[in-house]
Amino acid sequence: MRLVYTATQLPVQIGDCVTIGGDPYTVHYFARPHKPSSSGKITVRTLGLCLEYYVGVIGAEWIEREDQL
Repeated sequence: MRLVYTATQLPVQIGDCVTIGGDPYTVHYFARPHKPSSSGKITVRTLGLCLEYYVGVIGAEWIEREDQL
């Protein structure tokens, strides 16, 4: 299972710069979805503040999921 940006299929990596609502953030942490129906969440950081969003907010998705057939 891999987390990739939907538009480019490039892998999401810790430290990537992303934009949410026109504001810049840095990818801080992400984990695999906890159940098959979950899209998963990602933690981003800005100005020392950590925020958690669903991966779709940054235009990402999990591919090659073993938990979905």
